[in-house]
Amino acid sequence: MAIPTQATAPSAHSPVETYADLPDLRAFVFALFFIFGGITSLNDVIIPKLKDLFTLSYFQALLVQSAFFTAYFLVSIPGAALLRRFGHMRTAAIGLAAMTVGCLLFIPASSSARFSVFLAALFVLAGGVTIVQVVANPLISMLGPPRTAHSRLTFAQAFNSLGTTIFPYVGSVIILGGLASVDVRDLSGPALSAYRQAETQAVVHTYLALAAALLLVAVVVWGRRHRLHEEQEPARGAWRAFSLLRRPRFGFGAACIFLYVGAEVAIGSLIVNYLMQTDVMGLAERAAGKHVPLYWGGALVGRFIGAAVLRVIAPGKVLATVAAGAIALILISANSTGVVAGYALLAIGLMNAVMFPTIFTLASEGLGRRAAEGSGVICVAIVGGAVIPPLTGHIADVSGSLAFALIAPALCYGLIGAYGLFARKAAA
Repeated sequence: MAIPTQATAPSAHSPVETYADLPDLRAFVFALFFIFGGITSLNDVIIPKLKDLFTLSYFQALLVQSAFFTAYFLVSIPGAALLRRFGHMRTAAIGLAAMTVGCLLFIPASSSARFSVFLAALFVLAGGVTIVQVVANPLISMLGPPRTAHSRLTFAQAFNSLGTTIFPYVGSVIILGGLASVDVRDLSGPALSAYRQAETQAVVHTYLALAAALLLVAVVVWGRRHRLHEEQEPARGAWRAFSLLRRPRFGFGAACIFLYVGAEVAIGSLIVNYLMQTDVMGLAERAAGKHVPLYWGGALVGRFIGAAVLRVIAPGKVLATVAAGAIALILISANSTGVVAGYALLAIGLMNAVMFPTIFTLASEGLGRRAAEGSGVICVAIVGGAVIPPLTGHIADVSGSLAFALIAPALCYGLIGAYGLFARKAAA
């Protein structure tokens, strides 16, 4: 998933200088993008696992994304307050520590064999991810002159996409598979609980490894907490930023961030189950999971292509074009079978590539000194990942068709295309 960045505005906790001459700081920020991109995409792997183990409907299974992305809505503003209070490095360490705690909570989740405890662990993990993103966003703007900020944005998001490409593949090898020999519906009581505990150990081990890595990074970051020379910024009313939604260009753009994240996450969440269908590719669970990186890898490739295209074609026109391309691929996938249906769905990742940064920059045009506030609101709008996926799952449950459920992300892309046309001219 693409990450919002504050490309042209001062940070909430303003430093007295830029840090373009500190290569280790650039490496630190890019590593953060890689980490939280990868952790977010792991949801696409654990959703089919938990769906089978707990015999969930699609709506219930996609509550995994609701638990994760609700954190953006609830933690973004407090995360900004932490940044103003403690500065970038300390706040980053706090966020990494929270992510570590979230990973460790998978131990009691497995022991309890309760789906709700897994959701709680994911929420805590996502809360830490949100805090780390709040730190990473303004740091991007300090890594060089403002005129090259958009290039740095694209480059940083490439690291995010690299994480979303690698993590699902490794996760699918470790986590998926092993359920075919037992029908969970034949078990009950202690036998069912014991089976769920045993089968979720693969999930626990994966997140324990992540916890160890995150703790190490947190210790390193805390040891460098005095590296940046920062000046405390006076506190402001946190919620005043939402007054920006009254501006049509920004309000429509924030809504499109909500829709884009929701559509991208919904499709990513359903890939494994979609490719397992006999009329699509009929893959086994683990084999289907190994195809998830193709979806996120398309975004990685598309960002490099998009960076070149956006230099010669107006962003609004590019946005409208890729949104139309996403709708076309959904129609092809939903109305075909076999590898055509499967790879058409996976190719949507290529269309997604430039949507987030393009929507973000179009919405932020003309905000001037309030660009930082706009970045915070857009971070809150990522909560679309908590709403659109379960809605898509509900449509699949009611209709009995994953292909028909794709109408939800298709409608999202339709509105995003309309915004591209609406914002095709530069803001005043």
